Amino acid sequence: MKSKRQNNLSAAEWKVMRVVWDLKKAMAREVYTVAGEEHGWTPATVKTLLKRLVDKGYLNTTKVGNGFVYRPAHSAISILRDAADTLLGNAARGTTGPLLAHMLESSPLDEADLDSLQQLIDEKKKSLGSDDSKHK
Repeated sequence: MKSKRQNNLSAAEWKVMRVVWDLKKAMAREVYTVAGEEHGWTPATVKTLLKRLVDKGYLNTTKVGNGFVYRPAHSAISILRDAADTLLGNAARGTTGPLLAHMLESSPLDEADLDSLQQLIDEKKKSLGSDDSKHK
């Protein structure tokens, strides 16, 4: 079944998603508190953002008493991969390498992340080499 998720999160919606991903599940009041402390937002602002995220298919809700529990409808990595695919799909020809280099330079990565990336680069180089031999 196809998800109703729309890939068009605003900067503020990304911030609310980070709060909910960190908490795993949260009452609206918890989200208001964290988002208020981190971003100076009022409960009304956070409530509006939560509703948008539910409407867009990013959050699921369950009514509990007179409030709601919010849960991510999708993992962070799933949504981030979709956003990255959209970004790469819209990139101008010849800008993918510099874009990835910028992301690498700007990202806090540990040694395991770097090892994984190096392995992917090595595999990509090998596949390019085998593609070149097919065209000769």
